[in-house]
Amino acid sequence: MAFRTPKPLDVEGLMNYAARALSARAYTVSELKTRLKKRAARAEDIEIVLSRLKQAGVVNDRRFAGSFAEWRRESQGLGKTRVLRDLMTRRVAPEVARQAVDAAFEGVDEIAMIQAFLERKYRGKDLGALLQEQKELASAFRKLRGAGFSTGNSIRVLKRYATEAERLEELEEE
Repeated sequence: MAFRTPKPLDVEGLMNYAARALSARAYTVSELKTRLKKRAARAEDIEIVLSRLKQAGVVNDRRFAGSFAEWRRESQGLGKTRVLRDLMTRRVAPEVARQAVDAAFEGVDEIAMIQAFLERKYRGKDLGALLQEQKELASAFRKLRGAGFSTGNSIRVLKRYATEAERLEELEEE
């Protein structure tokens, strides 16, 4: 079967295309713009469509960033740094992303989040025994850092389980 290039779309076609895309999931303005560029007959039509969508309140990066940050924190238990990085990957403006993350993590106990993250990742295992092994301790530390938790709080929590946790600061510097 031969690959067919889709027919370029006018303003109304782009509006319908955007509506279908947005019904599947939320997009940032930048992500939607990239999608529309691939289908637009004329480049100037993209700005018309985005303007209409913004005026209708369908596309709003601040609202997107706020709900995305809340969802990543609540549902996935990720730390502040990871959520910020993920928003930047989704091409949300840095200041908008920072404000959303700060609001989502205001008053949140990072130590409790780290504890919950470890319990989820090592469900059914004795963390105290497992983390006595240097290799497992380093692995847990890397998981915490990758999930966006701060170095200091990650080490504080890991110290509860392992006597070797003090050496983790050396790993961070390497």
